[in-house]
Amino acid sequence: MKHKISTSWKGDMAFEADLMGYKLVMDAPPEAGGQNKGPRPKPLMIASLAGCTGMDVISILKKMRVEVDDFRIHIEGDLTEEPPKHYTKMHIVYEFTGKDLPMDKLQKAVDLSKEKYCGVSYVYDKVMEITHEVRVR
Repeated sequence: MKHKISTSWKGDMAFEADLMGYKLVMDAPPEAGGQNKGPRPKPLMIASLAGCTGMDVISILKKMRVEVDDFRIHIEGDLTEEPPKHYTKMHIVYEFTGKDLPMDKLQKAVDLSKEKYCGVSYVYDKVMEITHEVRVR
């Protein structure tokens, strides 16, 4: 299986990616020659991790018959100061809201995502430290 992405330059620092029929504009801030028309590429790496692990966790919890009222993922990435700027560490906070949520099942779903299912986490884990915590509200 292959994924193909086409990206085209839209002037200045803006690029538009065609992701399976969905358009995504990436741009730089004005001080870097852009017009701030979209997110920067590196933060999209964090969003990809959040989406990948989030879908896994929700799918696993549904199979476990655990119902959550709300689920949020907060990720903080530590970026180097010098070029090539890259992430050296990411910390994921899985935040669940609901009534009588079983912590053991929440933790198991998170662990299964990290260890078995999330391909983004799998790749990132090879090049940087990824830590996580589970919170219940």
